[in-house]
Amino acid sequence: MANVMVLQKELELKFDVEPATLRRLNRIPVIKALNKRPKYATEASVYFDNDKHALHKKGLMLRVRRIGKRHVQTIKTAGNSAPIERDEWETEIAGAQPELDLISGTPLEDLITKKIRRGLRPMFETRVRRTHYSLTDKERAIDLTIDHGKLDTGDDSVPICELELELKRGSKDRLFEVARTLVQALPAQISLKSKAERGYELIEGRKGSPVKANPVDLPDGCNARNGFKVIGFDCLKQVTDNVTALAGGDPEGVHQMRVGLRRLRAALSLFRDLLDDDQTAAIKNELKWLAGELTPAREFEVFTERVIVPLKQRHGRLGNGVSSFCKHVARKHRAALARARDAVASARFRALVFEVAVWLEGGRWTNPADDLVRSRGEAAIEVFAAEQLRRRWRKVRKRGKQLAQLDTNKRHKLRIQVKKLRYAAEFFGGLFQDKIAMRRQKKFMPALKRLQDGLGDLNDIAVDERSIASAAAPKRAFAAGLLTGREEARENEALTNAIDGYTKLVKAKSFWR
Repeated sequence: MANVMVLQKELELKFDVEPATLRRLNRIPVIKALNKRPKYATEASVYFDNDKHALHKKGLMLRVRRIGKRHVQTIKTAGNSAPIERDEWETEIAGAQPELDLISGTPLEDLITKKIRRGLRPMFETRVRRTHYSLTDKERAIDLTIDHGKLDTGDDSVPICELELELKRGSKDRLFEVARTLVQALPAQISLKSKAERGYELIEGRKGSPVKANPVDLPDGCNARNGFKVIGFDCLKQVTDNVTALAGGDPEGVHQMRVGLRRLRAALSLFRDLLDDDQTAAIKNELKWLAGELTPAREFEVFTERVIVPLKQRHGRLGNGVSSFCKHVARKHRAALARARDAVASARFRALVFEVAVWLEGGRWTNPADDLVRSRGEAAIEVFAAEQLRRRWRKVRKRGKQLAQLDTNKRHKLRIQVKKLRYAAEFFGGLFQDKIAMRRQKKFMPALKRLQDGLGDLNDIAVDERSIASAAAPKRAFAAGLLTGREEARENEALTNAIDGYTKLVKAKSFWR
């Protein structure tokens, strides 16, 4: 029996599938061509942590898996820098309890204090029936496994039906080829969420809830190219993590998926000097399509919240065409939500998120032929970040000088620049954490947010006015008139907030070096 845990690099693609669709698997040529029958096993895995979830908060997972009479202890990193490629330490142990004397040389070694050691206990368990296919030839060795079972916390449970592809030998491209074949044949949705993450969501009551952006953790010493990969996966994960909430009709799920999408598109803009190829252009076009499918649902949600609800509160009897106006908007809102749900349930969406993940992991941009592009990508991320922040900051200062006099179109352009600066500051803020930088961030970020919020309100008002005009049939003219006057008052307030934010931002000192 091994007495040390050995580091392995795990390159794995995971897909959520419906059990009923698995019948199609044996009709796929790559599976039909196999000479060997699949192997079957029943596995039970127990995940350990303390009551404060200390391991999970540090991006670590400790698991003991029972396979027949054997027990295997595994430590994994969360894979935040690239969710499909993670570090893994694994060894066989004597029983069902973790053997912490075997964690030497793993990230867990520095984390496990005596207090944490005493508090470790089972958090949740997965029990699955595992079907294993080996796709092996001269050029590749890929394990294809299907896990069908349940994740159980003791108080609650969720079903599991996952298809996993893990590269054992060969190039990443071989793995992606097989995965693409499966995605085209099955309604399989790539997942960037581990079983452990699902377990913690269940424990913490977050199952199916909208997922907000988290601070990006850029690794020490990474270059600009690797920095984009980390940021890109973080944004893509926010998109995929909100599929369940959006599919369930939660408007906040639409909003948070759009935030993830906007963050990803902003990252493409920030790093565009490293991404000038036809693959990237195709990705941009598909992201633009998805944004177009989600935007109306969000716009009608904001319109309903900020315009329709106050209108109903002030005019309770809903006479004079107000009732007709509200019903018209409600119909439009339902149709927009249905459009968003249909888009996210489509084969086009599944293909999009799969291709973005593959592109982030091994696209042409990761190994550029152009020497200048290559050298730009090899710059230290801190140097790259400071340059981008300076450039974006100059644009905002220049465009914002005449904020009060800008027309709607120019305000919109300024809003886009402010948004890119905000996302850049959030992506890169963790790189500048000395006392002076942190003190400056505390002034810079609130001012930037106030400016963005004010410009965002101005943009919402412009969108609202178009919605009011489009709904203003003769019998709804009274309601439209009421709303038009109210929007003019809102515009003055929003402009005041934007100007105040800009004034404070100009006075704030930059936090980057």
